[in-house]
Amino acid sequence: MRVRRDAQNARPQGKVKSMNETTGKQGLHTGQTAGVSRRAVLAGAGTVAAVAAIGFPNIVRAQSKTLKVGVYGGYFKESFEKHIFPDFSKASGITVEPIAEPTGEAWLVQLEQAARARQAPADVSMMSQVAMLKGMSAELWAPFDMSKLPNAAKVMPHLINKYPDGKVSGVGAVSWYITLVTNTKAYPQAPESWAALWDPANKDKLGLLALVSNSFLLEVTAATFFGGTKHLDTEQGLLDCFKKLAELKNNVKLWYRDEAQFEASLKSGEIPMGQYYHDVTGLAAADGNPVRSTFPKEGGINDSGSWAVSRASKAGDLAHVFVDYMCQPQIQALLSRKVGTAPTIDRKLTDLTDKEFAAVSSDIPPIIPRYDLYQSKSDWLNQKWTEMIVG
Repeated sequence: MRVRRDAQNARPQGKVKSMNETTGKQGLHTGQTAGVSRRAVLAGAGTVAAVAAIGFPNIVRAQSKTLKVGVYGGYFKESFEKHIFPDFSKASGITVEPIAEPTGEAWLVQLEQAARARQAPADVSMMSQVAMLKGMSAELWAPFDMSKLPNAAKVMPHLINKYPDGKVSGVGAVSWYITLVTNTKAYPQAPESWAALWDPANKDKLGLLALVSNSFLLEVTAATFFGGTKHLDTEQGLLDCFKKLAELKNNVKLWYRDEAQFEASLKSGEIPMGQYYHDVTGLAAADGNPVRSTFPKEGGINDSGSWAVSRASKAGDLAHVFVDYMCQPQIQALLSRKVGTAPTIDRKLTDLTDKEFAAVSSDIPPIIPRYDLYQSKSDWLNQKWTEMIVG
């Protein structure tokens, strides 16, 4: 999935060098170019059952109908255009007009400005979690009618976004993992816990993501040393985690924004340990590089993007058909095989083999980022991050 990551986005951009700059996809995002070529290798591998053979009793064919769908650009968009949209159109009669979303929160700003003019650059968009929350604050998203999304009942609860009144504003589109990665020559034995980042033996050996909002290291610290991310509910809890996190600064050789830079250093052994994207690391290992991705006992970091419908869209009914289609087990398995994303539903509902599932996910309960904090306390968190961690 080389799509995502950014300072506050969803990895899909970075991964795709767009997928995370925030989810950063700087994230799904920054420096995803290297990951993209490998993702392309993944996309071309494996055999997938023909989606056209799947029955869609709930879909009412809508010939001549067009739906504008915004997705992270680059390889990610190309993969959807090749593997997803044609079969959706064949099954539903709805033509998809793909829209390449810009990185970061630029797309959110465009959607907000357009909505004020009652326009929709895209009817349904894939949004990072922080952008989802900001859009909810502005009531930008049209609530979903869950009776029209029977397959959405399969989506894991933490991947469903809701307004305060309980109405659903977003439905999990894709997810991916950031894990503990190591060079196998430098570390013949895989680490078992995120606590390895703090080990004095690892002085000047780590590569970590450079932003508080895309590294999710506060969550890692809370899960590893303070019983879970609820410890971040209070300012004192946040300070506890900042202080603990500051203890590993001497171990960090590189705070990276450029994914390709860290990946190259991980392969060479120059920076033999750090945090990185599970799927990209697996592709690098499959290419014969001495690297591994480990899901620590505390869990990998599960980042994600959601489908959201602009309140200005006049194609709400078609958007429901599309989102329901995307929630199907067959389509989630297809995304895992062809795009490299983790299923947004229970793996048991899919036909993914153990090997296919392990390439994109894990059964270990994940660390879920506290996206709410990156919206409500963004300035304070960035200030403390600069003062105590990377300053």
